Amino acid sequence: MNIDKPPVTEKEPSVLDYLKDKLRFWKQGPKVELPAAESNSSLIVEELAPLSEQAESAMATGARVKVNQKSAWPWRSLLALVSALFAQRAFEPAPNRTATVGLVLYAFALAWLILAYLRKEWRPAPYLETEGGSETMRVRRLPLILAIIFSAAAFLTLGNNLFTIFNVTLWLLAIIFFVWAFWLSPENRKPIWPKVREYFTRESWQVNFTRWTLLVLAVTAVVIFFRVYNVGRVPSEPFSDHAEKILDVFDVSQGQTHIFFPRNTGREAIQMYLTLVVSWIFGTGLSFLSLKIGTVFCGLVTLPYMYLLGKEFGSKRIGLLAVFFAGIAYWPNVISRVGLRFPLYPLFVAPTLYYLLRGLRRRSRNDMIISGLFLGFGLHGYTPFRIVPFLVVIAVGLYLLHAQSKGNRKQAVLWLVILAFTSLVVFLPLARYWADNPQVFDYRIFTRLGSIETPLPAPAWQIFLSNTWNALRMFNWDDGVIWVHSVTNRPALDVVSGALFLIGVALILIRYIHQRHWQDLFLLVAVPLLQLPSILSLAFPDENPALNRAGGALVPAFLLVALALDGLLSGISSRMSHRRGTILTWVLVVGLFTASAYQNFDLVFNQYATQYTSSAWNSSEMGTVIKFFGQIYGSTDNAWIVPYPYWVDTRLPGVWAGIPNRDFAIWPQDFNSTLQVHGTKLFIVNVNDSADMDSLKTLYPQGVLSRYISKTEVAGKDFMILFVPPTQ
Repeated sequence: MNIDKPPVTEKEPSVLDYLKDKLRFWKQGPKVELPAAESNSSLIVEELAPLSEQAESAMATGARVKVNQKSAWPWRSLLALVSALFAQRAFEPAPNRTATVGLVLYAFALAWLILAYLRKEWRPAPYLETEGGSETMRVRRLPLILAIIFSAAAFLTLGNNLFTIFNVTLWLLAIIFFVWAFWLSPENRKPIWPKVREYFTRESWQVNFTRWTLLVLAVTAVVIFFRVYNVGRVPSEPFSDHAEKILDVFDVSQGQTHIFFPRNTGREAIQMYLTLVVSWIFGTGLSFLSLKIGTVFCGLVTLPYMYLLGKEFGSKRIGLLAVFFAGIAYWPNVISRVGLRFPLYPLFVAPTLYYLLRGLRRRSRNDMIISGLFLGFGLHGYTPFRIVPFLVVIAVGLYLLHAQSKGNRKQAVLWLVILAFTSLVVFLPLARYWADNPQVFDYRIFTRLGSIETPLPAPAWQIFLSNTWNALRMFNWDDGVIWVHSVTNRPALDVVSGALFLIGVALILIRYIHQRHWQDLFLLVAVPLLQLPSILSLAFPDENPALNRAGGALVPAFLLVALALDGLLSGISSRMSHRRGTILTWVLVVGLFTASAYQNFDLVFNQYATQYTSSAWNSSEMGTVIKFFGQIYGSTDNAWIVPYPYWVDTRLPGVWAGIPNRDFAIWPQDFNSTLQVHGTKLFIVNVNDSADMDSLKTLYPQGVLSRYISKTEVAGKDFMILFVPPTQ
């Protein structure tokens, strides 16, 4: 059969040239593109799928070929996914666990993933288009001058490590005027207040619910359930760090409005003020529950920015997938529930990166200013966030080195300067404290980074490399030994998220090699950079990996998870008929969602809850005894706890008893002083402290000694109670 060749221009590439170019994507050089007329035609070959002999011969003659693109199953992608899931399942904790089987299966998955990418079965979301153009370097002089004046005044008055109405006012005015000085008002933008007034003066409002709206509401409900369910009991008990936090919050309630809290090696301020507000709103007082409510709130507020970041990386579906997987995952759930500052790290990482990435794409100075605001406030949150300024500089550097910044490089450098100064103005209170107390401000960092507290166990470079390796395998193999915020010695991600995470890493790396887009490289680099606060624990390498200090890395990690699954779903919709593709999509999504939710629920509410309760001391039961004693006898002043090595923090029972500022400890050398105290007395003693029990029995022969049986079925949780009736 003769096949007529279509008329072509002299330099027009053939379809075969196009396919060869696609197969040789790793080679640099000009890409071969089909003519516009063909690329818009239904006859264009868009898939690298196996062709019939007739099609191949037709291609060889330069003829157009029509391929049925909606009939092929994405079997390569499915093989890659199934192999990765089995590989990650092999990494789950088990007796005599070995990595060999998992590595072999992951290699198999990677091979099929590469083939699926080449055949366009696995289709990563396209980048959003760059917007905007050049802008004039317009600055409002008067607001800038006022910003400088108020900044200097605020810095001078922020001494003594105290916020006051006066210096906070100066500080806020400095921020407002600085933002005003550089903020660009959109041209031809109508005032917003007439729109708001018109909206609220309508006689009726119409609300439209789409299927997407219902899906968003369903995901939101599931995520909120996972984050707030049983928050009063999981985790069950506070430990010493909570005692320090509650004492800091108590100081604030007494008017000691510190900028930096030096107790227990130093803490930034946001959590203390947030907890006090929570205690007022919910009436929970200065308690463990107040701490947890505040940090759970921080974890939830992070998720909308996960959604926006997902949209920035391609689509709202990526955003919703990121919210779902991050919302139900045990890692971010646990660091939010434990009641310490841990979730403040990802809370500020997400918006800082969102406005930074959007600002560079849209070429928007305003977005860069907002990014600077979040960067500055993040430095008031949790110490590991101090790595983020370096990440911002690296992000802009990568942008400048890639073609996407062409024609915008000078402006990008200026925007970075504006971002940096914006964050500096917000950082002013801590800057003043740092200037006055550099050793206290840096102490906690250098106790981990250097040999201030203990000598390094090996050369620093060796520990750094070892820590980096351990941190990188945290996601899929071992998340460390810290029971406070992890199910120890298991992957930080569940089976589904862990498999999709590595697929996402490979997929984005392949796409970067192919297309050289700076965002892909930045997303990959951001993961280890945000883990650096954990990696740099050189003096205490056993503290690495730590899910709390690496918490910022969960932002890019779950974006990679979402990008991977979204790419698979896009491949399915592009290759299969609508009906079959829809069925397969729902089967995959529901199956993966269910498996991930089931495992994460078990990890948080069974494994973590049990492990935590068995490891933490039962201060709540001691607090209940003391509180009951006070209710019966009118005062808790006559109640004491005898300290014992590696036992309960004697300040914590007072938190449960409603006395957060009292330490109930009484040391053996002070036993005799209790003889001068009148009334009924109560002593709580460790069951193994026979020496102190004998001393108290000698001192109070009329006392009644009994054993309190703990509800926790773990050895060593019982304690002794010596009840001393009043002397006649």
